[in-house]
Amino acid sequence: VSHDGQSYQNVGTIPTETYPEKNVALAQAWRSFTDYNPTNQLYVMATQLGEVLEIYNLKTGQHIVKYGPGGEPRFKEAHGESFPNGIKGFVDVQVTDTYIYAIFDGLSWDERRKYYEQGKEAPKGGHYIYVFDLKGNPVRKYVLDKNILGLDIDEERNQAIATCGESDHPLVLIDL
Repeated sequence: VSHDGQSYQNVGTIPTETYPEKNVALAQAWRSFTDYNPTNQLYVMATQLGEVLEIYNLKTGQHIVKYGPGGEPRFKEAHGESFPNGIKGFVDVQVTDTYIYAIFDGLSWDERRKYYEQGKEAPKGGHYIYVFDLKGNPVRKYVLDKNILGLDIDEERNQAIATCGESDHPLVLIDL
């Protein structure tokens, strides 16, 4: 997008193995979190629904799609709108010079509904930090003692600072 808001280049399509008719509902279900690293020119998207990581190398033009066990976003379509029925996936993503870090939720929409039926709030954020190499291959998984929403990585200090929506102290420092 140019400085005056005009689109001057479109790249890629929504990858899908499940929904051959790419439509508005698929685009709605493919909501994602994104980050860009200008050093290595990687643009990464992590889906809010399902478990899909897309990596665009803007230097080489390479496009990589990685599906985790949660697969691509699952949804039911009605009247041109989509309603999730798989899992809630990623919550945030950050690309550094050496790794891709992503907060992951993984709770199914059926599990979330049970919280609400019991008069409770479903967890906010993700309970895991997944670490991938720059090709999207899993390197490590951190299991957290609280759910987090936003993430910033300091690789020099080997730490992350995150936000927690379930606490009166919303900033969390995590040693990696």
